[in-house]
Amino acid sequence: IGGEFEMVNHLGETVTQETFKGRHMLVYFGYTFCPDVCPMELQSVTVALNDMGTTADKITPVFVTIDPERDDVAAIREYIGFFHPRLVGLTGTAAQVEIIADAFGVFYARARDTGEASDYLMDHSSLIFLMDEDGQYITHIRTGTSPEVMARLLTNAL
Repeated sequence: IGGEFEMVNHLGETVTQETFKGRHMLVYFGYTFCPDVCPMELQSVTVALNDMGTTADKITPVFVTIDPERDDVAAIREYIGFFHPRLVGLTGTAAQVEIIADAFGVFYARARDTGEASDYLMDHSSLIFLMDEDGQYITHIRTGTSPEVMARLLTNAL
């Protein structure tokens, strides 16, 4: 789980796995149009990191879109503003998203198409990955984990 990637962050800067070297990463894959799971998970991450106090300073939370068609830099920047202040949003081309999703073993696909270009949902894996300072997988956290349990799991894993 994990590997080389090149994406664009919410500031429009190109980033790679090397950008995050020396920091733990807490990585979640989702999309800004998600009506329920994605915002709930990112809110749980926010609360967990806040509950961890200064221990959380070792972790960079990262949101990776699986919907680059709609999630451009501006959409990602606006969306992550609702969550943890250190959350980094990543987008890119469809090929770049495919590379990072494959590296993490994340499934994603368009779920419902009404014929409108922007009216569709995405099916996707919903796990939160904790990576070490060298980008190596440590553990993952399942969807629906309470912020309290998440904070404890993260603290114990660091």
